[in-house]
Amino acid sequence: MYLLGLAIVLSLLKYAEVGPVATWSWWVILGVYGSAVAWWSWADASGYTKRKAMEKMDIRKQDRIERQKNGLTPGQRRR
Repeated sequence: MYLLGLAIVLSLLKYAEVGPVATWSWWVILGVYGSAVAWWSWADASGYTKRKAMEKMDIRKQDRIERQKNGLTPGQRRR
């Protein structure tokens, strides 16, 4: 996602002819877009994206379990 954001910012700077980016070739900026596509392709093919999503889900599940445990105090009646 960072590469895509960088590519968009560079495209806007190139289009507006701001700073040193104005002198760069469009091929450099297209290369950043290509890098973003390559990263996403690798992440999906290797299972990186799915693994990160599962880790995030496991953390949320563990937090929910901890909140439930902390909510049950001795002497408290359950309804």
